Amino acid sequence: MKRLLSDDAVAMFDALAQSTRLDAFRLLLRYAPFGLNAGDVARLLAVPHNTMSTHLAQLERAGLVASRREGRSIIYSARAGRAASILDLLLGELPRSADEGAGFPRLRPGEPAERRYNVLLVCSHNSARSIMAEAVLNREGRGRFRAFSAGSVPRGAPHPLALDLLRSLGYTTEDLRSKGWDEFAGGAVEPMDFVITVCDAAAGESCPVFPGHPLTAHWGLADPTASGGTEAQLRAAFLATYRQIAARMSAFVNLPLDTLDLTALKARLSDISVMEGATEMTLAARGT
Repeated sequence: MKRLLSDDAVAMFDALAQSTRLDAFRLLLRYAPFGLNAGDVARLLAVPHNTMSTHLAQLERAGLVASRREGRSIIYSARAGRAASILDLLLGELPRSADEGAGFPRLRPGEPAERRYNVLLVCSHNSARSIMAEAVLNREGRGRFRAFSAGSVPRGAPHPLALDLLRSLGYTTEDLRSKGWDEFAGGAVEPMDFVITVCDAAAGESCPVFPGHPLTAHWGLADPTASGGTEAQLRAAFLATYRQIAARMSAFVNLPLDTLDLTALKARLSDISVMEGATEMTLAARGT
């Protein structure tokens, strides 16, 4: 690897010394070497497209990302090898298979349709966190994951601010509904491969027995509906929670599930649980 000059290192640190650019680069590292188009980066970080384009251009000038045109889209990919020598903080996001010298694939290849993972996202009311997680995972899973959501005491309808935010970011919301977890316990749907709780209340309750012996994980996040304050403050809380969910789902869909044994997979799910925004209960369970 070519040795970095001081001026190059300064340019990279300068580019990353802003929260949106840092989040964008960490996101692209999770998708290395395949990359994402600019619109997907903007959507996952909930940042206006033109603003994100400006940030991505600065990351590219600093040598941290590369871009190429695919039809009408511009695809961005992290230049992981060049950054790895100084960005130790970000190495945890870097897939082992990422290799800057391996060319520039179009997108992460899709999995055969018959190897699809069913994932149930659970929170107590199934109105905000689990609803947003369902929407993000179904889109980011690219057919490899099929996401559902449910609650122990469902509220009856998704929270309107959750739906408004998802629609503003280009998600389809017509099929999203608030429902009880018993719907998934009686064999009426396909067995689950994963059951992931995203609120501490649901994690502390006695879950029904789900068919298929799914692997469970707890990724506790604060309830945005409990933030109080003005409508603007509530919307800000929903936006922050969405970003935390999107970060976890992008990490999840990029796990090499076909190569991880059960012990390693549980460890990787635990790593995801303590990403930024984790509740105190989640951190305590991890011993962090």
